Amino acid sequence: MALPALSLSLQFARFKGVERHRAALPRHSVTRWIRHALEIDAEITVRIVDAEEGQRLNREFRGKDYATNVLTFDYAQSPMVMADLVLCAPVVASEAKEHRKTLAAHYAHLLVHGTLHAQGWDHETGEADAEAMEAREIEILAGLGIRNPYGR
Repeated sequence: MALPALSLSLQFARFKGVERHRAALPRHSVTRWIRHALEIDAEITVRIVDAEEGQRLNREFRGKDYATNVLTFDYAQSPMVMADLVLCAPVVASEAKEHRKTLAAHYAHLLVHGTLHAQGWDHETGEADAEAMEAREIEILAGLGIRNPYGR
């Protein structure tokens, strides 16, 4: 079965250490990770930001005054997915180190996670939804050759 089509815009804010994040996110890998999580065609922008921009966006759009790993802004789920995924580089790097993952593997997980959110998956609506989303993430990542990010 063919994977859905993806129109991808990959953006990097200017911040100290951005080169490390660019190296972990080659366009072909980002495309592959997202396409494996898609159920239908999509137009997605991925933006890698610093802690200041990540915190500002989380505060303005979610009312939470801290930088988080990934924010999903979904604009349409049909007839195609249209979304922005914003990943906060310092948070992603810190979490990858804490969980003893490569930076690329953690980005892959978060891009899959954000792409599922863009398609309506939600882990904050109840335990059953959280378990279903987590299981789907594990399945997608396994298909990409990436180990279970939840360590079970």
